[in-house]
Amino acid sequence: MKSKSWPIKVNRAAGLTLIAVGLFGLLAFREAHLVLSTPISSWTQDPAADCGVVLTGGAGRVREGLALIERGAIKTLVISGVNPQTELRDLVTPFDLALGVNPSSIVLERRSQTTYGNAHQSVPILEALHCRDLILVTSQVHMYRAHRTFSAALKNDMRIIPHAISASKGEEAPWNLATEVLKSMFYALWAYA
Repeated sequence: MKSKSWPIKVNRAAGLTLIAVGLFGLLAFREAHLVLSTPISSWTQDPAADCGVVLTGGAGRVREGLALIERGAIKTLVISGVNPQTELRDLVTPFDLALGVNPSSIVLERRSQTTYGNAHQSVPILEALHCRDLILVTSQVHMYRAHRTFSAALKNDMRIIPHAISASKGEEAPWNLATEVLKSMFYALWAYA
C-alpha cells in the first residue's frame, strides 16, 4: 500500500508559499503607497530652520539646498554623500556666490554611501553646528525612507522638516520605484528601530 502523504506535504508547502508571497505583496503595496504619498513640498512650502541636509544622488537636490541658503531659509547646509573627489567649487557656481551663498556656510560630508550612512554621518555634524531643526532635502520617492532614517538616527532630538523635490525621470521609472520600495521594507526591519 502506497503512502499518500507526499501530495499533502507538497500542497501544504505550495499553500504556505502562496500565503507568504501574498503577504509580501500586501506589504510591498503598503510600502509603495507610503513611499508615493510624500508630497512634493519644494513647490508649495517655504520652510525655515537652522540647518539643511541635502542627500546627494538625484538631479536638483543640491540646487534646492543652495536655494534655501540664498533665500535665508537656513544658515548652514550639509551636503551628505558627496563623492570624496568632489570639491565645493564643483557644486557652487559663481551664480550661487552672486546670489549670496557663502561657501563657509556649506559642509561637505564625504563618508556616507547609503541613506543610513547619510543620517549617521550627518548627525555629529548637525550636533556640532548646534542645529535645533533641519530641512531635509531629497526627492519625493526617497523622502519617506530618508525621513524615517534621520528620525531614528536623531532620536527625535531635532525637528526634521521634509522638503521633497520632484524626482528625476530615472527615479520615477518603475524599476527604481520597486527598488526604493524594497529598500524601504529592508530599512523597516533594522534602520528605523
